[in-house]
Amino acid sequence: MPLTRDEDIIELLTTARIIAMVGASDRPDRASYGVMKFLQGHGYRVIPVNPQITGEHVHGEFVWRELGQIGEPIDIVDIFRRPEAAGDAVDEAIAVGARAVWMQLGVTNEEASARAEAAGLKVVMDRCPKIEIGRLGLAPVGEA
Repeated sequence: MPLTRDEDIIELLTTARIIAMVGASDRPDRASYGVMKFLQGHGYRVIPVNPQITGEHVHGEFVWRELGQIGEPIDIVDIFRRPEAAGDAVDEAIAVGARAVWMQLGVTNEEASARAEAAGLKVVMDRCPKIEIGRLGLAPVGEA
């Protein structure tokens, strides 16, 4: 079952440090652009993943084509993709050993969620970490 209890979401957000954002955008009018900036400002390192802008930079971070290229531990894979495309990102998250997958608002994929959970990953669906951080009143990462 995806995480729904506030306590579980708090634990995930307060122990995470590195978030890979699949579907990150370099366009200021896209939600992922603003969410990435917010998460960086809240103390997370956010690594953008988007094959359409590979090699460019978003908010100072190099954009990777796929999760497997990042080469460092990933705590959360934040998925800004259509629900039917989220499964590929979940499979990549499993392959690289991410701790959790977070499907954004409007993104639900029960089959992908089940695969992630079976592989030992925590799953959040149809929520936004920016909204949850605000709603839960969480301090920036690394602060008491």
